Amino acid sequence: MNSSKSTLKFISILLLSIFLASCSTVKHVIVEKPSDTKNKKIFIQQKRVFNLETMGVKLSNKFDAARLNNVEKINDTLIAVSIYPENAPINYSPHYAFKIWSKTPKTTYVQFKYPKGYKHRYVPKLKTRETDWAPISNENVFLLDSMYTIKLALTKEPLTVAAQEIITSTDTKNWYSALINSNTNLAHYKTIGKSVLGRTIPMLDLYVGDPKEKDIVVLLTRQHPPEISGFIAFQSFLETIFEDTKLSKDFFSKYRVLVFPIVNPDGVDMGHWRHNANGIDLNRDWAFYRQPEVKAVTKAIVKTAKKSKGKVVLNVDFHSTQEDLYYTSHTIKGTTIPNFYDDWFGAIDATFPNYTPNEIRDDSTQPVSKGWFLRYFKATAVTYEVGDETPRYFVKAKAKVAAIEMMKILNNR
Repeated sequence: MNSSKSTLKFISILLLSIFLASCSTVKHVIVEKPSDTKNKKIFIQQKRVFNLETMGVKLSNKFDAARLNNVEKINDTLIAVSIYPENAPINYSPHYAFKIWSKTPKTTYVQFKYPKGYKHRYVPKLKTRETDWAPISNENVFLLDSMYTIKLALTKEPLTVAAQEIITSTDTKNWYSALINSNTNLAHYKTIGKSVLGRTIPMLDLYVGDPKEKDIVVLLTRQHPPEISGFIAFQSFLETIFEDTKLSKDFFSKYRVLVFPIVNPDGVDMGHWRHNANGIDLNRDWAFYRQPEVKAVTKAIVKTAKKSKGKVVLNVDFHSTQEDLYYTSHTIKGTTIPNFYDDWFGAIDATFPNYTPNEIRDDSTQPVSKGWFLRYFKATAVTYEVGDETPRYFVKAKAKVAAIEMMKILNNR
């Protein structure tokens, strides 16, 4: 009898293990141009305070998301700051962030130096302890010896100069924690894995009632650390679907939303231009999942969909580039929501009649997230790109409309 019970128990455990394994297995997808996403060596910046004693000026990169590799005094009023990427080759997105202050009030010029082949991209954003982030005035930006140079009024109060507003992994956690607390019946928090350096990869699982067999929408962002305008759009989008409205209630009566608010926390906090702590562009790893961050995200999506028997129907991945645009797919026939692109962009454009961003349809041959959702689930997918310097009030306003119109379209399916 005891032997039979033991045998049955063993078989039950074995079957359960096989079931759980099958639920969490993520098949590789075939792409025409797979990327080499095996680990690569990175250059880790030295965290320090740079003391230019003869000028009475100090600079620091001793904070999360900082990027400052070297400082050089050119003359009594001019400083050169060197900004290097974490490794190369790398996308043209030179991120920088540092604090600068002076013993006595003075005007100081700061010149940006990059490795050969790279040039300045982001308009500097400035912040003090007493002020919010604001772009530097055009009158304080010019070229000096063909190098991007800014004019700063320094005091003993540190001034933060950054490529984009700084939003660290801690800032992100504080934001989504407050959002969860605003509607605990809707949001269910999960840790789905760890980054290369052990930082948490969070997922917000949004549903009301029983999530079983509900169609699934996936939202994600911060694969690339400096893409802050895209993250600001993501925040507004998510906050909108959290609102206690009839539209939102109707939406969550039918749908479940999986949210990944920071896919690359190491890159964010290390001040990387683009890559994770293994020196890899995470948005080129959506085929073999060699990096732990992409592996955790894809595994969570597949496991959730299988367990609940829900169908993944839509993905929106928020990024930033030089202008507002949408990357979509030529492959519309046979996808989950074949008319979504035209209906969604048409509704957004109608709300802002003098604004029509480019839509670029491409069935990417690279292993990016958009292609993964299309290949793996036949899901409609959009890479929602926001211009680096698009006014932040408009970034938020457009994302709010985008969320509203998405819910309307999906509610009417």
